[in-house]
Amino acid sequence: MPPVHPLDEAATARAVIDADGTLLRWSEGARRLLGHAPEDVEGRPASGLLADRADLPGEPPGSRWNGTVALRHRDGHALPVWLLAHRRQSPDGGPVSWLVVTPLESRGPREPGDPLTEAMPLQSPCPVAVYDERLRLFAVNDAMADLIGLPEARIQGLRMSEIGGKEESERLETQLRDVLVSGVGRDVETYLRAGGEYRAHAWLARIAPLTGADGKVVGVCLSAHDFSEHYLARERLQLVNEAGLRIGTSLDVTRTAQELADVCVPVLADFVSVDLLDPPEHGGEPPVGPPLTPVALRRAAHRSVHPGSPEAVLKPGQVDVYPAASPQADSLAAGRTIVAPDGATTLTEWLSWDALRRERAAEYGLHALMCVPITARGQTLGVAVLARSRRPDPFTADDVLLAEEVTARAAVCIDNARRYSRERETALSLQRSLLPRTLPRTAALEAASRYLPAARAGVGGDWFDVIPLSGMRVAVVVGDVVGHGVQASATMGRLRTAVRTLADIDLAPDELLTHLDDLVVRLSAEDGSEDTTGEVGATCLYAVYDPVTRRCTLARAGHPPPVMLPPGGSARQIDLPAGPPLGLGGLPFESVELALPEGTVLALYTDGLVESRERDADINRDLLCDALERSADSLDGACHAILQALLPAGGAPDDVALLLARTHGLPSSQVATWNIPADPALVAPIRGQVVEQLDRWELSQATFTVELVVSELVTNAIRYGESPIRLRLIHDADTLICEVSDSSHTAPHLRRARTFDEGGRGLLLVAQLTQRWGSRHTTDGKTIWAELSLVPEV
Repeated sequence: MPPVHPLDEAATARAVIDADGTLLRWSEGARRLLGHAPEDVEGRPASGLLADRADLPGEPPGSRWNGTVALRHRDGHALPVWLLAHRRQSPDGGPVSWLVVTPLESRGPREPGDPLTEAMPLQSPCPVAVYDERLRLFAVNDAMADLIGLPEARIQGLRMSEIGGKEESERLETQLRDVLVSGVGRDVETYLRAGGEYRAHAWLARIAPLTGADGKVVGVCLSAHDFSEHYLARERLQLVNEAGLRIGTSLDVTRTAQELADVCVPVLADFVSVDLLDPPEHGGEPPVGPPLTPVALRRAAHRSVHPGSPEAVLKPGQVDVYPAASPQADSLAAGRTIVAPDGATTLTEWLSWDALRRERAAEYGLHALMCVPITARGQTLGVAVLARSRRPDPFTADDVLLAEEVTARAAVCIDNARRYSRERETALSLQRSLLPRTLPRTAALEAASRYLPAARAGVGGDWFDVIPLSGMRVAVVVGDVVGHGVQASATMGRLRTAVRTLADIDLAPDELLTHLDDLVVRLSAEDGSEDTTGEVGATCLYAVYDPVTRRCTLARAGHPPPVMLPPGGSARQIDLPAGPPLGLGGLPFESVELALPEGTVLALYTDGLVESRERDADINRDLLCDALERSADSLDGACHAILQALLPAGGAPDDVALLLARTHGLPSSQVATWNIPADPALVAPIRGQVVEQLDRWELSQATFTVELVVSELVTNAIRYGESPIRLRLIHDADTLICEVSDSSHTAPHLRRARTFDEGGRGLLLVAQLTQRWGSRHTTDGKTIWAELSLVPEV
């Protein structure tokens, strides 16, 4: 294999000059040419090497310059030298520099029989160049000289990287070296603009080793074949394929618009913006046909070959109004693609409606623009604007077809995303309307909640509630309907309503779940399935807390058990019988009663919080306990900490409902109890004791009403109930409750007495004097209660 010639670097005089005219590098070949050592000239103005300052060339108009300049030799004499200069931009956008070269050797006439000469097809229409064993240019034919834009006599002896001066030229020279060393030819595809070309082309460079009579490699031959049409067709096909793969990866409008811009840059354009019409309010369908002008468009996305997209006039999310004279509005009104410049319009005229856009176009060299309407299913969604700055060629008819094809694909995806967003928002609105907007304030507990719909599965059937009960008690409930979608949300709403209805009649938790199970079975039957169990599945946890006794009764139907954090203690899971899920029918539920110290925090949640693919459910429960212990001082803060600790950054894979409740106890000083003998004559003394108790509570303003209510309820209990009979008064800052209990299970009912009836008006009187009243069954009988508001009416 031929070695690289030891004097290879010295065969060309090379210098690098920065934009300010300072010499940065000085090669050994430059020292041979002018006699100056590198340390004598590097870091100094390059103009000091000119024999005549009048020969100093101005700023070259393009990326390459060549000409003859008189340079000053070290010994003082002037030396006319032909120079070839290449303008080079740093890949990272750094300062511009100039590479200046000139060959130092000339081969003279070609010798007959020379294998390099014999390999030179002078009259071939295909551009051909021959390089010697040092990869120095030996000869070019006329077609290659025209392609390079320089005569052979000027560039003979230079390397390809010195002739081209671009990164592509350096990479191609590496391929030449590999063929020279290996002796094996190769084909290389490249896309570049040669010195004699107006615009870049796709070239197939066929590189072959040249051998002498002895079979040794003495050089390489490069022939260039323009396959731009094939290259562009392949590139367009690849772009269409990429558009199908990369656009529409999600049902997010903004992301889909960004994917459209990303696909088109830099293959089709150097800058792309996507502006969309705002969807109609209240979830309506966009109008069919072109929009009316002026048209307001919101920037959804843009992309540029320049970092940060400095060409953009708008930021994503901003709205601009486009008048009838603007190309965007014209394109939407006409329903077709508009390209500028065209046969009748210059780019300046095209941008005349907006001075800022015209300035940006001039600043960044935008020379070709194209507006493509974004339409799907007969509806106009927006417009995509494509611009070219680095690529010198204008948009062709094939480019327009390609842009329309890619945009049409994106339009369908954007429309699908909008429809999905609209339907999802409708479902979320339905679900939000079925969930409590605020949690009621009660004396028994304070509560905080969070609800997060699934990130991808859509709305679901998770719900929670806080329900005030009689006797200052309160019920908390969390449930989960199987599945997702509007059907699950609707079922959730029905179950939540049923729970509230059953809670109003003060059923025990296990009895309430039994009735709820029957309801789910009936809902399954209404769905029309032959098997009436399991079609509509749900889980539920129901708990009732009494602040007077500070005891809590809980039952669950296949739901995750709650977590309890006592004051000053550690969080732990409550051991509670699982119970069957709702909808199986006929299986029993069990209740558990716990004593809860005042200030205990209960955490009720759905399985979406603790079940994930990344971690085991037990690990997630431990994380929940840790987060609850760290942040239990604030229930809202604890909700946030728990979600942060357990849920992934991209959102929960399933719906999540979380309800935290901190218990409060009612002091014994706010409760008064009397055991009532079954003697009507003792009702008056009892009334007197009640009045005394009201005075001690400083509630004398309620004395008259309370006396009447106590008289009626106690008299009814003595007359129709069974011993033992008990009277209890409970009060807090806003409410006074009067309860009368007896051992009879017969529930009273309200009726309207006739004019001549002697009785039957007691409960009617109680209903009119109190805020609300009712009865509840107990294990020992029943309790009749009435609630009076202590808040003065405004």
